[in-house]
Amino acid sequence: MIVDIGSTALLLALVFSVYTTAVAAIAARRREQAFLASARRGALVTAGLVSLAMLMLIILLLSRDYQVRYVYQHVSSSLRPIYTLAALWAGQEGSLLLWLWFLALFAAVLTRQRAAWSQDLEPYALAVMGLTEAFFALLLCFVSKPFILLPARALDGMGLNPLLENPGMIYHPPTLFLGYAAYTVPFAYAIAALLAGRLDTGWVRGIRRWNLLAWGALGLGILLGAQWAYVELGWGGYWAWDPVENASLIPWLTGTALLHSVMIQERRGLFKVWNLLLVISTFALCLFATFKIGRASCRERV
Repeated sequence: MIVDIGSTALLLALVFSVYTTAVAAIAARRREQAFLASARRGALVTAGLVSLAMLMLIILLLSRDYQVRYVYQHVSSSLRPIYTLAALWAGQEGSLLLWLWFLALFAAVLTRQRAAWSQDLEPYALAVMGLTEAFFALLLCFVSKPFILLPARALDGMGLNPLLENPGMIYHPPTLFLGYAAYTVPFAYAIAALLAGRLDTGWVRGIRRWNLLAWGALGLGILLGAQWAYVELGWGGYWAWDPVENASLIPWLTGTALLHSVMIQERRGLFKVWNLLLVISTFALCLFATFKIGRASCRERV
């Protein structure tokens, strides 16, 4: 029952994210408030459905339902409850679901945006956010499925790698994913400004807080990961260049360059194209880092 609810919620989230993208694109083209209002409702419904899927996976983890493959692979009867919850982002499926959840929440926040600078850009931005949500929902529905059942219920699960039973596992990965997802908002408004032909300083000023949130969260996540690397024997510290940490540092560097570059555009009107490239590059690198983490897998990080 819980598995069915989670799977259905993800499938419906895919449908509504596609709906949000299509309706927001129509709103941008026709400049009709009715379509924009419908796109906003679609984004809110998507956020609710993804939250429901998250809740179902958390319930499955905490109840230790070993017939669910994801639970079997990352939880065991001897695992403490706090690390059982942290197993939510221990594998690729859970990490992608966490990414999508943050993304859906940010899209829902955008529906409350009423600033003057965003009036012409919001439909385009919602379309980009919806398309990104649809991409992650598609992966979770057909590629990295978190609600796959095993043929029979196992007596116990495999559990986490002992090295991951550390407080760093609780706060390091979600902080990184918060930063990754937050960079989607500047990316969405950059594409919106490009499509709307509004390459002035308005959108740059408007996304300042989002840039700071994403940069701060990603930087904090990197610092927490570095501290974790020094307390685990055998990891060799941060400068041993764990591929996961390496992948997260690169978008932080381009994000740092973006923070400095946008100030020049705000004050002198320069670097308009350069700032667009930095925003797009940072978002692309966040995606690269996400799937780098998925391939490395927290279970193999020894």
